[in-house]
Amino acid sequence: MKKFFVIGNPINHSLSPELHNFWLKENGINGSYSKVKLEEGDLKNFIQKLRKDEIHGINVTIPFKNKVIKYLDKLSLEAEKTGSVNTIYKNNQDIIGHNTDVAGFELGLRHSKINVLGKSTFIIGAGGVVPSIIYSLLNMGCKKIMLTNRTIEKTEEIKKIFKEIKIIKWGEIPDFDIVINATSVGLKGDILKLDFAVKNKIFYDVIYNPKETEFLKNAKIKGNKIENGKLMFIYQANQSFSIWNNIIPEIGEKVLKIIP
Repeated sequence: MKKFFVIGNPINHSLSPELHNFWLKENGINGSYSKVKLEEGDLKNFIQKLRKDEIHGINVTIPFKNKVIKYLDKLSLEAEKTGSVNTIYKNNQDIIGHNTDVAGFELGLRHSKINVLGKSTFIIGAGGVVPSIIYSLLNMGCKKIMLTNRTIEKTEEIKKIFKEIKIIKWGEIPDFDIVINATSVGLKGDILKLDFAVKNKIFYDVIYNPKETEFLKNAKIKGNKIENGKLMFIYQANQSFSIWNNIIPEIGEKVLKIIP
């Protein structure tokens, strides 16, 4: 029986088991997928279980996406460029770290028919997922990427990786085609206190629970197109599943209903 896990701290919020266990069953694979709360000191021993074939794949969520790297043998190009790992697997005798958030973001946008080619994108926040989003936007031909965060040091760290981006002072609103909220504001009903007096733009929130944050609700009222992070989440899981099982699972109506 194959065993897969998602590790993080906290971990209760993760809906990954619902998706992966559905796909395991749909594809007739004898396996299970569970979530495990770990402390940082547990990471090395847990990854050793993959090396010993006691488990068969690991997803990684906050706060361990960069902390697992020192325990891995190799990184994919995406993981190396973003400094972020969310999927770990064994290839021959090597433990590989990969980042499926990059493809997940792109595939989610394509699913929603959102085209960033030649567009200007304004990203709010500098958390762990932001390098993956920037890397993905650059791959898709985004013309201009602007980044803002309350703590400017975090944006400067990201600019060291992606010299193409422009840092915007917190509170300023530049001209944009797409704005992405990559902060956790909205997760518990908080409001992102920035005044967007625009319409006919695209507003994207990486949060998918609640389905519509105040950021998205306000944008919708003003006549903007809105999108949450549900499809990114589903597609990054889809990519992990395909790496571990050599099967690309279908994303149909049943799957879309698993995530509220």
